[in-house]
Amino acid sequence: MSLQEKVMTALKEAMKSKDQTALTALRAVKSAILLAQTESGATSELAEEQELKLLQKLVKQRKDSAAIYLDQGRKDLALPEIDEAEVISQFLPEALSEEEIEKVVVMTIDSIGAEGMKDMGKVMGIVRKELAGQADGKTISTIVKQKLSQ
Repeated sequence: MSLQEKVMTALKEAMKSKDQTALTALRAVKSAILLAQTESGATSELAEEQELKLLQKLVKQRKDSAAIYLDQGRKDLALPEIDEAEVISQFLPEALSEEEIEKVVVMTIDSIGAEGMKDMGKVMGIVRKELAGQADGKTISTIVKQKLSQ
């Protein structure tokens, strides 16, 4: 079942249960999918990699918004953003722990023979491709910097 079909099924369930938070989040996902499909040069079906990037972007937007709201003392606005991020996250694969990410980073550094920060771009490219949808770029970047600076 494609992401779009899963979202539509969840959207119908949210409508039946009158869950406004889920409805808002799922409608945002549906909208983003439709926009991605209608972009110039896009195919009618999104590749799984594109779907994962799209979902990660939506979750990150909500988490960033929630962080801003919390910094401004607006917990009432932050909570719906956090809830929407959780709804969207259910369509993402299970996130890896930092230890698991670290193992992949170390294996990549060893396999390409990376030495120092000048090779960070190479390592990041390989690791991000390998861990697509399972880890966010910020965490990967932090671990790569830490390992390359040793």
